[in-house]
Amino acid sequence: MELRYGTNPQQAASTAPVRPGRWPVRVLQGGPSYINMLDALNSWQLVLEASRALHRPAATSFKHVSPAGAAVAGPVDDVIAELYGIDRTAVGALTSAYLRARDADPKSSYGDFVAVSHPVDAELAELLTGVVCDGIIAPGYAPGTVATLSRKKNGRFLVLEADETYPPPQHEAREVFGLRLTQRRDDVTLSTALLNDVVCGTLSATAAEDLLLGLVVLRYTQSNSVCYLRGGATLGIGAGQQSRVDCTRLAGAKTDTWWLRRHPAVRALAFQPQVRRQDRINWQIRFVEGDLTPDENRRMSTVLATPAPELTNLQRTQWLVGLAQVAFVSDGALPFRDNVDHAHRHGVGYIAEPGGSIRASEVEDACREYQIALARTGLRLFHH
Repeated sequence: MELRYGTNPQQAASTAPVRPGRWPVRVLQGGPSYINMLDALNSWQLVLEASRALHRPAATSFKHVSPAGAAVAGPVDDVIAELYGIDRTAVGALTSAYLRARDADPKSSYGDFVAVSHPVDAELAELLTGVVCDGIIAPGYAPGTVATLSRKKNGRFLVLEADETYPPPQHEAREVFGLRLTQRRDDVTLSTALLNDVVCGTLSATAAEDLLLGLVVLRYTQSNSVCYLRGGATLGIGAGQQSRVDCTRLAGAKTDTWWLRRHPAVRALAFQPQVRRQDRINWQIRFVEGDLTPDENRRMSTVLATPAPELTNLQRTQWLVGLAQVAFVSDGALPFRDNVDHAHRHGVGYIAEPGGSIRASEVEDACREYQIALARTGLRLFHH
């Protein structure tokens, strides 16, 4: 199958099944690019594995071959409900999973690739017509939903159907600069059994589920990677950083932003009626970040119907104290205690990491100091 283009428009690209005649996905509408296929294949594996591990519908919002957010079905809070104009008490399970996934980092999710573990229903299809996204992969589509989605992007919205029964090959290969690299597929089953080695503290059942979801998410996130989670959803994901502590700090900042978006001062921002949802999201985030440039201050005053309420550093600090019971997962061993020090700042009460670093005892000491439960999985989950 010819693809629209490769990683960049100047690169021609195509794809073919490893097993002749057996495709893991099929195109129902649109024309995929090289990156579309990478996003689709990685995101589909994530939601399929998360749903099977946690026995609930799962969704992810993918950008540049890593998740911006991921979640299983669960409660939709007032902030999400207000943003999308929905009844939080009546939203369906699959739609709730995607809304919770997209809400982790809604700025980055602009123009995302969507993956869901269950067939798309009318509710989710209708929701997707009102958000900026480039495509979706799912194991099926209810009657009429593909037609609904075809209204997006003048018919260019990409709709892929995944084969739920497709058995992936035992080996994977890629070619780089004239060399073919082959490795065995990482097919270790992810389950709460990996969390049995709790070296300090106690894991609640809810915390164990969050840590398990984090392990699944990081299996399909570009390394180095960490994620913060609570209530069956990611709050912040850090991907592709050369330094693990930079990853921890980046994801922690996203987690703080997620929580501060729930502050009364942020919810009180009154926008002009013509301001679109994504612009409201972006301005909320910039307001939370607090380092607006003079030009941004000027432009923000034009999109607000009333002056912005005050959000002082003291108010931020007092609000952030309320973020607790957060789970933190690392795809590789924590090499220094600084990762724990930073994670603690963002409400972390539970950590899962492979263990085995030469300073593992210092990491454990830091967890004991902060009364953080630490589970060592013995399993590295690098993804490149």
